[in-house]
Amino acid sequence: MRRNIKGGLAAAGILLLLCLSFPAYGTKKELDAEKEKVSAIEEEKKKVENTLKNLEGQKADTENYVRQLDQEMAVISGQLEELSVQISDKEEEIALTQEELSQARETEAEQYASMKLRIKYMYEKGDATFIDLILESKTISQLLNRAEYIAQISQYDRQMLDEYAATRQAIADNEAKLQAEHEELLALQESTQAKHNSVEELLAAKEAQLKAYDTQIASAQGQINAYQQDLAAQETKIRQIEEEIKKAEEEARKKAEEEARKKGESAGTSYTTKSLGNTKFIWPCPSSSRITSSFGGRESPTEGASSNHQGIDIGASTGSNIVAAADGVVTIATYSASAGNYVMISHGGGVSTVYMHCSSLNVSEGQSVTQGQVIAKVGSTGYSTGPHLHFGIRSGGSYVNPSNYVSP
Repeated sequence: MRRNIKGGLAAAGILLLLCLSFPAYGTKKELDAEKEKVSAIEEEKKKVENTLKNLEGQKADTENYVRQLDQEMAVISGQLEELSVQISDKEEEIALTQEELSQARETEAEQYASMKLRIKYMYEKGDATFIDLILESKTISQLLNRAEYIAQISQYDRQMLDEYAATRQAIADNEAKLQAEHEELLALQESTQAKHNSVEELLAAKEAQLKAYDTQIASAQGQINAYQQDLAAQETKIRQIEEEIKKAEEEARKKAEEEARKKGESAGTSYTTKSLGNTKFIWPCPSSSRITSSFGGRESPTEGASSNHQGIDIGASTGSNIVAAADGVVTIATYSASAGNYVMISHGGGVSTVYMHCSSLNVSEGQSVTQGQVIAKVGSTGYSTGPHLHFGIRSGGSYVNPSNYVSP
């Protein structure tokens, strides 16, 4: 009879696995394909994001350069304005100097002309004048005085002529100096204007480059937005497929449970939920009914593992769902070196259940859970030889054999 029961359990477990696997196989394959599409889109999106980041960095560098060019243009424009004022002032000085030079030349010419007339008159009338001076002079003293006067006039003419000539030369020298300075200013203005034109051309080129960066950035951002829309569409599609898988698995689970129940009844036993006090339990690992280690004494399977097994081990694939065996409140959801990631749920009346070696936990301390709710995933954390669920039941502070209260 026990052999029939064990055979019925094995057949029910195999049937459960087959029902959970085959109905959704095509859908899971489709899900993997859609996830691969998501990975490809995310990879392309990342490439464009890197391109966008580089473009924004280059644009920022160009904007800084443009600001420097703007400042340089402002300085050069100021220099050109200052040179323009200096050139205008220098031209006014040259005009005034030229006017002074013209007046000095006229004054010199007039003085020279007057002197020439006096010299000519004295040469032409020299003898008569000298005789007149002798005849008209009353005394020798008067004669000498008149001769001295004529000599002083001649000397004055020569002195004034020399002074006017010197003044004219000084003004002419000043004019030459001003002209040279004017030429220097014009040359400086020309070189500054050339620099201004060069900076202006460079600035125009950089501004055109900025516009090109804006266009490229807008294009890259548009691609990123398109990728985001594609990702959102893919995520929606994946959620739909996951819902279909979940629905198919749930239907398969129910079918498998029904088949197991029928087979159990035909073997002379029942696989419905059992109770401890007021608490009724369901099987905590829907994807597997394979018990790899029973409750009680055993050889320690690995260093650190207990030889007095305070629960049952259910072998299952990593990531398989672990569900709450009954309604309750999570009292522990943590990690320990021996139990790995584990959960303890209080069901009231001094009854609680323990779920050990999980790969991840889906609940936290203080959280209320309902029977059948996914609370964790199968794993191999802590002292473990492979992926499985260690399931234990405590009553009144002591562990009891779970096989007496729950079966697949």
